[in-house]
Amino acid sequence: MKAVNLEKPWDVSLAEREKPVPKKGEALIKIVSAGICGSDIGAFRGTNTLVSYPRIIGHELAGIIESVPEDNPKGFKAGDKVIVDPYLYCGHCYPCRIGRTNCCTDLHVLGVHVDGGMAEYFCHPADMLIKMPEDMSWTDAAMAEPLTISLHGIHRGGLKAGEYCAIIGAGPIGLLAGMVAEAYGAHAILLDLVQERLDFAKELGIEYVINSRNEDPIERISAITNGEMAQQVMECSGANAAIRSTLDYVSHAGRITLTGWPKTATELPTDVITRKEIDIRGARTSAGEFEEAIDLIYNKKIDIQKILTKTISLEEAPETIRDIEKNPGNYMKVVVNVGE
Repeated sequence: MKAVNLEKPWDVSLAEREKPVPKKGEALIKIVSAGICGSDIGAFRGTNTLVSYPRIIGHELAGIIESVPEDNPKGFKAGDKVIVDPYLYCGHCYPCRIGRTNCCTDLHVLGVHVDGGMAEYFCHPADMLIKMPEDMSWTDAAMAEPLTISLHGIHRGGLKAGEYCAIIGAGPIGLLAGMVAEAYGAHAILLDLVQERLDFAKELGIEYVINSRNEDPIERISAITNGEMAQQVMECSGANAAIRSTLDYVSHAGRITLTGWPKTATELPTDVITRKEIDIRGARTSAGEFEEAIDLIYNKKIDIQKILTKTISLEEAPETIRDIEKNPGNYMKVVVNVGE
């Protein structure tokens, strides 16, 4: 089979690999669509320290089951269309026992710690597949996984209808978080340094945008919220200065969720955390949000096609990855059509 392989940083190619053979409890899936994620670009650059090489990339996956154990717990059968939950957990540690499998102490992410599925075929535990509607588009299906990341950040902050949610970073995760906030009756405030991305956010229906380079975000958020500031702040950029700023943007008794991953430690004034009694919560990957993401996409509560830059063939993937790395401003979301 063909697979998109990183031999080492900066060395991506369409490689020939043996068609995988499913282990006990696994389904064999013919991959139809696969999204290219920012983490794939980080793996290409060699800046994602969790990635080992060589590595087949790809964790935003949808396809058709070719074979599956008859006794699989979800009743899947050959021919079913499925989306892959890419976060492999042990099932035994404390986080797993309380249902927070994304916090597993031995978490393995496809395309990072183990081989991913940007390939013609892929094997995955049958109980970690989610059935997709028969008439859902394959492109939409490949974009369900990034939506789960945004949903998880929103859920970790307990956002309620009518509240203000300040979101830092107008990349795919931040944009989708803003769309989720609006879909659930909250008021999204999206902050970024790039005006083109903020203009795009307005086209998506995000209520408020702030260019942090050109205006004072604290003053603007205060004006928008009648002085209360944002009940939830969701940090999606991973920039140290942005992480520090969350304490200024959040209301008293507010919540901060940290989705972006900084490269270095961030110094925080803990007196502000105490004075405002702020809840600060990590938000890593997702856990149990795929069905919700599929509902939002399939029932058009969120028009996920609006963030799609283009679709490409499997053969075009290596060159596209190189171009995304060179020209990130030209891309929002790219989906690879592997082929039915």
